[in-house]
Amino acid sequence: MAGLVQRITMQDVKEKLGKLSITNQYQVHFSILKKTITDYLEAIGIDNAKEFLSRDAGILCSDASLPASAFATAEVKDNFIGIPQEFAHTRLYTDIDFTFYVDQDYTLLRIFEGWMDYIASGADGDGVGLGDRGFYRRFKYPDDYKCDTMSITKFEKNIESTLLYEFVNAFPKSISSMPVTYGTAELLKITVSFNYDRYVVTRNKN
Repeated sequence: MAGLVQRITMQDVKEKLGKLSITNQYQVHFSILKKTITDYLEAIGIDNAKEFLSRDAGILCSDASLPASAFATAEVKDNFIGIPQEFAHTRLYTDIDFTFYVDQDYTLLRIFEGWMDYIASGADGDGVGLGDRGFYRRFKYPDDYKCDTMSITKFEKNIESTLLYEFVNAFPKSISSMPVTYGTAELLKITVSFNYDRYVVTRNKN
């Protein structure tokens, strides 16, 4: 009967609490970047960008976030029932942040910096230096710089149940500042915010 309090035993609590997901079991993967991007990265001296992103970037990722989404809504008041109502009209996807350890060769940092330079620079492949008086901004077409897929796989200890989030047409939107100090030495990290068109989530249960 509706409204009655359900009796819950300690065994019920133990069974549920023993099956909770934890945060530190996940894996990040980048698809191979488009040739237009890798050609640019090679031109500015990053020869192994393709292999580094597909193999090492996920290992260096110390923090990630599963995506959020929402609806943009419109409020309707003139419905003759005296109660305002909202209706969804657009699906909204928020940016996602990834935090990476910076390797001593700065390869990952140079890749993301180079990727963003490619999006916004007017250079023809050799980068833009401080002495280039002809520097200008000419943004590339989205099809040239967006990554086909980027994914986060969330799994548990037994790896029998996974959630795969695939982000379609992702690209780096911002790189956070990285504080350095003469004080206590700590591992240098970089946080990169990615924008994407949409995501697809797939659950696999073996």
